[in-house]
Amino acid sequence: MIRTDLYNELLDEIINTRTYLLDKPEESPENALRALWFLAGGDPRAVERCLEEDLPILSETSVNRLRNLLKKHIHGVPLAHLTGRQRFMDIEFLVGPEALIPRKETEILGYAALEKIRETVATGGFSNIIDLCTGSGNLALALAYHEPKCRIFGADLSVDAITLAQRNAVHLALQDRLKFSVGDLFAPFAHDQYFGQIDMVVCNPPYISSQKVTEMSAEVSNYEPRLAFDGGPFGLSILVRLIAEAPQYLKKGGWLGFEVGLGQGNFIKKRLERNNSYSDIQMFPDMAGNPRAVLARCI
Repeated sequence: MIRTDLYNELLDEIINTRTYLLDKPEESPENALRALWFLAGGDPRAVERCLEEDLPILSETSVNRLRNLLKKHIHGVPLAHLTGRQRFMDIEFLVGPEALIPRKETEILGYAALEKIRETVATGGFSNIIDLCTGSGNLALALAYHEPKCRIFGADLSVDAITLAQRNAVHLALQDRLKFSVGDLFAPFAHDQYFGQIDMVVCNPPYISSQKVTEMSAEVSNYEPRLAFDGGPFGLSILVRLIAEAPQYLKKGGWLGFEVGLGQGNFIKKRLERNNSYSDIQMFPDMAGNPRAVLARCI
């Protein structure tokens, strides 16, 4: 039986000292404590998986480790950086400071893209996908995990992020169906073998304005890479490039899918409507009704 006095003491400490971000709804004082408790016992888990079983009995050495972990967390270290784990689309990924911690809102794009990929597979038998700004590889790997009849090519400007993505591919035993490259947006794919050969391009780009990046929570700005957030003066630099460059790679009838920030949906929809390369523009909202993912078919 666990020490309830210790549990209650540490829970009160978290409640009184730690605030949790809205874009990490899976985290709470109770969930964080459970995750750190498992970690101190030598069993690192994504926070959701810590709710599935009883807490382990901790030795005095493990209790000391738990207190040290809690101190780091209270001082701002993200929970996922301590556990090294984060769940995305029902898959547990390895995470770290090399790349953005996968967020729940990106699952909106992931599941919308997966539906289109499955339609492509049903008619064509196989699907080739490019994932840009791949980060930890969570979106690329989740799509490959949930749809075996696809091959995915991921790219990111960060060497460290690509190294993490490759580790995740091995972690999930998916390395045979994914290839990760370092480069700026489509640069790694500027070859004839990719032009007009891709069924879907997906991207979770940096879409926060440079000004707002400086105003972000310290938990984000101090521990997650700025490269993953900073979308230029208006937060639209990568989105504009993505819309302009994707048609060169997509098959006719192929799909472009990407995440957008709060308040960007209508602007992006109008930009796609003015571009003669796209039709069938679809918007996917979050629980509050805000457009957070966009899909458009290449003509």
